[in-house]
Amino acid sequence: MDIVGFLKSQFICHLLICYIFIVSGLIINFIQLFTLILWPINKQLFRRINCRLAYCISSQMVMLLEWWSGTDCTLYTDPESYHKYGKENAIVILNHNFEIDFLCGWNFCERFGVLGSSKVLAKKELSYMPIIGWMWYFLEIVFCKRKWEEDRKTVVQKLLNLRDYPENFWFLIHCEGTRFTEQKHQISMQVAEAKGLPKLKYHLLPRTKGFAVTVQCLRNVVSAVYDSTLNFRNNENPTLLGVLNGKKYHADLYVRRIPLEDIPEDEQECSTWLHKLYQEKDAFQEEYYRTGTYPAVPIIPPRRPWTLLNWLFWALLLLYPLFKLLINMINSGSSLTLASFAFVIIIASVGVRWMIGVTEINKGSTYGNNDNRQKQK
Repeated sequence: MDIVGFLKSQFICHLLICYIFIVSGLIINFIQLFTLILWPINKQLFRRINCRLAYCISSQMVMLLEWWSGTDCTLYTDPESYHKYGKENAIVILNHNFEIDFLCGWNFCERFGVLGSSKVLAKKELSYMPIIGWMWYFLEIVFCKRKWEEDRKTVVQKLLNLRDYPENFWFLIHCEGTRFTEQKHQISMQVAEAKGLPKLKYHLLPRTKGFAVTVQCLRNVVSAVYDSTLNFRNNENPTLLGVLNGKKYHADLYVRRIPLEDIPEDEQECSTWLHKLYQEKDAFQEEYYRTGTYPAVPIIPPRRPWTLLNWLFWALLLLYPLFKLLINMINSGSSLTLASFAFVIIIASVGVRWMIGVTEINKGSTYGNNDNRQKQK
């Protein structure tokens, strides 16, 4: 196949994937809206239904990673802990260095059957994003404005609401607050020096207040913290656009299970504990760069078929009417109709590209830049 033909075929694949994701996502968001009538009647039923509906959206993203790009995900962990994954509630600490680290976190959730009920601590702006942001609203995701004085009361209330959640869930949290960049790292280490905290080579200083409150609110509900460190082999720099293009990556995820009772209840002691944890994470990162492996047993959790089956269901449901509509428009010969269809397709592509742009490092939050400068004043 020549280059032009390849690009055309890739472009068509992009359009079809975007079309399926956007249309199915909006349909699911619409259904979620109607589930609100269940909340005052049967809150737990509302939650169980929305876990399944959310899975229909998030599993499409995981499908792209697992089946479309064929990315390999190797888990390094203690075999004794491995058998507990998916069978308990947990707080999952992820490093924040890559554009698809959230997607690898979702993949981790999917392999152990908790993708639909997984939770995150997310910035408030994401709640306005169609499909994923709206899906998160119905999943009772904890949104924050990143102004702790304003956030604390809301975050505490949202976390306490999860204490009676009917499904096993993992609460995914990026304690660094923003993605790692050299500029943010330099500013973060200036803050570390000013506060007398140990410096880190591969991480930003963790935001301890959000983590401490999460532990306090979910104690006796969550069994453990899963300290997770993600890396990619061969100096790969993965992107969501690369996954969409079908590019294969090779991910290594190191997970340590830490019983929640080992984490101090006092907020200051919990903060000290988290800083020590990030020093250990830095050491693991150093070891990985030196040896290309982690100090644990490598395990590849089996892929489950449900992400692929869910995507095939939506593809079969939505592609037939699309092709039928396209054929009817071509047969009509109306230039205005064809132009309108092309306009809708372009808008859909731009929309997905915008959602991808939200995840890109070079378009990421300035939170780590501005907020740290303020702390130095």
